[in-house]
Amino acid sequence: MSKALYRKYRSKSLDEVIGQKHITDILSRAISQGHVSHAYLLTGPRGVGKTSVARILAHEINGLVYDEETLNLDIIEIDAASNNGVEDVRDLREKVQIAPVSASKKIYIIDEVHMLSKAAFNALLKTLEEPPEHIVFILATTNIEKLPATIISRTQRFSFRPISIDDAVKHLAYIAKQEKIKITDEALNLIAERSDGSFRDSISLLDQLSSLTDDTITAELIENTLGMASLSIIDKLLGAVENRDIDSLVELLNQTFNDGVSSTVLVEQLTSSIRNKIAKKPQLLPLLDNLIDVAKSSQPQLKLLSVLGMAAAPKQPSKTAALLAPVREVSATVAELKKQVIKEEQVIKTTKKPVSKTSISTKIDISAFDWNKLVDYTKQNYIALYSVLVKCGHELIDNTLTLYTNNNFYKNKLDDTKYSPLLHKCLQEVGVYGLDIHTIPTTTPPKDSQAAAITAIMGGGEEVSLEAV
Repeated sequence: MSKALYRKYRSKSLDEVIGQKHITDILSRAISQGHVSHAYLLTGPRGVGKTSVARILAHEINGLVYDEETLNLDIIEIDAASNNGVEDVRDLREKVQIAPVSASKKIYIIDEVHMLSKAAFNALLKTLEEPPEHIVFILATTNIEKLPATIISRTQRFSFRPISIDDAVKHLAYIAKQEKIKITDEALNLIAERSDGSFRDSISLLDQLSSLTDDTITAELIENTLGMASLSIIDKLLGAVENRDIDSLVELLNQTFNDGVSSTVLVEQLTSSIRNKIAKKPQLLPLLDNLIDVAKSSQPQLKLLSVLGMAAAPKQPSKTAALLAPVREVSATVAELKKQVIKEEQVIKTTKKPVSKTSISTKIDISAFDWNKLVDYTKQNYIALYSVLVKCGHELIDNTLTLYTNNNFYKNKLDDTKYSPLLHKCLQEVGVYGLDIHTIPTTTPPKDSQAAAITAIMGGGEEVSLEAV
């Protein structure tokens, strides 16, 4: 049976370890000078070489050549994920008293040490603090935050870094050459990027891809295998955002979703692309920040559309921006949302000016006015206008509808050249014509004259109805 590539090309000495020179140089110098600690703690993300360095370090402390196939009785590996109880640690405490069989040190490697129970940590603490002279502990973990401070303080800690893309590409190219695997430079870069700093993941992916084809491994093969969007699609999506082209944006998203690309993978590709371009295009920073929230949504596809659509919306407030704003709960399909955007933009374009009072004087029908009906209608059809109207009080006298907006901000909204004609349009659509609309930036005055006088003396207020219980 053939050996997995990540095992076949595992480092055999500290000098061979790639991407962790800040650690291997210190350890090599300490060993050459005979400065061996009683406990080491190796921390960092998965797949960056913690376990390999632990094994190499154990052999080099004892002056042995590291060979993965050779078993050494004085180097004991313990998986804390399956040996995490207090009884396991008590058994270890008894065994550490036994001298090494043939080496100068008996070395315990405890992998995923954060998995130990609280009682197990307490049992280990004394032994870790004052171990026998012949004992060395090497602890490894991906979750340093789960270790008690008392354990950390009794070790020499070394923090591993994610592998850089350049280092990963060089090593993958070396392995591909040794294994006679044909692969393009673009594909090597894509594997390195998708592995997110993990050497083990990148080599495993190369191993997997090499078994899929006898021909050259290309970026297209990787995209199809991993369910990714093509790099050209990613560039077009960001281009649509920058060009504020919502039609193209919706079409591209439909295409990627229909091709089976998940929103999670698409977000990862978009954030990676933006990160690489951010120095030249800092205007994409707000989009990068909003994309982070997509994975938390219960409807990630629609959330992604909302985030990209908001970034592509015109800078000036518009019905499109209001429709795509993240604060609104999106429940439409992509196609429905696109139709709604087009519909509302057309309404704004066709209602440039308020309806003239004189032009419709023959259609005045004030008796048809119903405030709740008007508010409900805007809620169903013009959500941005509704968000302002629902906060207003109103008063209808003769042909004049007075709106009490409570503050200048909402008054300015309703007086805006977009909202004002839209409000007249809504009145007509619910059967009311010919009203003059006045906006006042205060609360609705009390109907009772005495209450109004008291309100004026107190500097303002709001009428509240109290019903007997």
